[in-house]
Amino acid sequence: AVKRIVDKRFACTECDYRAAFRSQLLIHTRKHTGEKPYKCDQCDYSASQKGSLDQHMTKHTGEKDYKCDECDYAAATKHSLDQHMTRHTGEKPFMCGECGYRTANRASLTVHMRKHTGVKPYKCGQCDYSAAKKGNLDQHMTKHSGEKPFMCEKCGYRTARKIDLSRHMRTHTSEKPYKCDQCDYAVTDKRHLKKHLDKHAS
Repeated sequence: AVKRIVDKRFACTECDYRAAFRSQLLIHTRKHTGEKPYKCDQCDYSASQKGSLDQHMTKHTGEKDYKCDECDYAAATKHSLDQHMTRHTGEKPFMCGECGYRTANRASLTVHMRKHTGVKPYKCGQCDYSAAKKGNLDQHMTKHSGEKPFMCEKCGYRTARKIDLSRHMRTHTSEKPYKCDQCDYAVTDKRHLKKHLDKHAS
């Protein structure tokens, strides 16, 4: 077989990235400059690549051309469908070289790796807080805004965090999903189980 050798002569001045074509290098450099020339005409979204904008536009159009053969799921992009299909196959091709963690999703592996590297790219504009996940920053921002978007329909309890609402709902259902494997103790909150297990250990 003939192996094609691609000459990657276009080098990034900010990192070790090299590209075979100038257009590829241009797209890459936007990671460093933050430039996002492709603007959505229906909201504030902007992107560094046209493909990303095309994918975003399906949120406005509701178009979902990619159908799952196993169930009723439909997606706007092939990438989303490919990720969904791993639920049926159980495939987890992305593995952490540090601890062996496996996932079906490349983005999940990227977030996981931050546990090892300590990288926290999401910064709060009002204090020194930074987070490894965007969701954690969003939750943090409610401390500044005072916003509590999650409400219990049974009693009106409100909270800034979805996980707190989930814990609260168990007070109505009496559900105790966290069980001790050494005795009959069961509890609604994982943190309480941890304290209980410490008693067995001591």
